[in-house]
Amino acid sequence: PEVINGRTHKATVVDLSPWVEYEFRVVASNSVGIGEPSRPSALLKTKAAVPVVAPTNVSGGGGSRSELVITWEPVPEELQNGEGFGYIVMLRPLGSTTWTKAVVASVEASKYVYRNESITPLSPFEVKVGVYNNEGEGTLSSISIVYSGEDEPQIAPVGASALSISAAEVEVSWQPIAWNRHMGRVLGYEVRQP
Repeated sequence: PEVINGRTHKATVVDLSPWVEYEFRVVASNSVGIGEPSRPSALLKTKAAVPVVAPTNVSGGGGSRSELVITWEPVPEELQNGEGFGYIVMLRPLGSTTWTKAVVASVEASKYVYRNESITPLSPFEVKVGVYNNEGEGTLSSISIVYSGEDEPQIAPVGASALSISAAEVEVSWQPIAWNRHMGRVLGYEVRQP
């Protein structure tokens, strides 16, 4: 802080964070040096303000059919700027002009699941997550692309064949299922004995 004239008995402290408790001390100085600091003042909380820091690492994906899972890094308490803090989730299908808005009224929230039977598997959505508190709505994150949940495979592998290797082993082979944008990635196969 700047040095204050010796005849001045008050000062305004600037650039403090909203809704944070502070305590202050005063130190006297002269040409000889700096004296001992005063005892700390009583704790004083600054006034609340609209939050200005948006969530980071907005992403998501996965989930079940007809779901869009959205995740983010929660905003720390010291950046929430007031009581009644929560998140605003904005989403729209890629190419659409209309946003769907959802409010997540939990300070600790880091995930939102949007469910809608009309969502086709692996559909891209534009997503942004913002913040609010009792003072109003704050900043929104930049747009991220998140894909809706996949569907279970609808077709079986073809060309299954078995080759006896020994008295206790059989090698089973098949043609893999091709990737399908509406169905998703095949993560594995299960070999069953009828």
